[in-house]
Amino acid sequence: MSVPIIEARGVSAGYGASQVLRGVDLAVHAGETIGLMGRNGMGKTTLIRTLLGLLPVQAGAVLLDGVDAATQPVFRRARHGIATVPENRGVFAGLSVMENLRLAARPGAWSEDRVLALFPRLRERNRHRGNQLSGGEQQMLAIGRALMTNPRLLILDEATEGLAPLVRDEIWHTIRLVRESGIAVVVVDKTVSAILSLADRVTVLVKGSVVYSGAPQVLREDTELMQQHLGV
Repeated sequence: MSVPIIEARGVSAGYGASQVLRGVDLAVHAGETIGLMGRNGMGKTTLIRTLLGLLPVQAGAVLLDGVDAATQPVFRRARHGIATVPENRGVFAGLSVMENLRLAARPGAWSEDRVLALFPRLRERNRHRGNQLSGGEQQMLAIGRALMTNPRLLILDEATEGLAPLVRDEIWHTIRLVRESGIAVVVVDKTVSAILSLADRVTVLVKGSVVYSGAPQVLREDTELMQQHLGV
């Protein structure tokens, strides 16, 4: 198998003296979709922040294309083709929709026109500032901005949290289109059924440790594990 775009090997990390992750392994290869699952407070966002270099590794290693990334600053991970849609969306409130998109633009298949075709609502609101958008529109903008970097890997933290049902459906449809375009995806969300139907592999975290990593179908059939760790 090819070298992963990004990989956590035995990663432990946390905040100050508080250890959150305990020996986590996770690898994302080109073109695959990973569902990162677990109840609130189990370490999903901490793992993402550690992969992105926003938190230091206390033990283990994060590798980018097989190379230890310990000494690499955050911006170099973006240059490796890693884009993120954070839980708080991270839209620049005082900039217009178009300014938000253009700020992230890098050469490649994903252009302004392609993003606006994907999200027609953004075209309609293109002159509105980030703080004038609804939550769903902000999420569309955050995804569109990430795609404008023309990434190899898109990481979405709480992809549909707090969104109306119709908007959630649109976001899941978008993630499927991104997946079909060949971009690798890591998605965190509470909609278990959607992740299990989308992902090539799933990883379940409980108190910062991996309790399951493998095929979604196997997890779906393990009703005891599903109920114990995901509440479904």
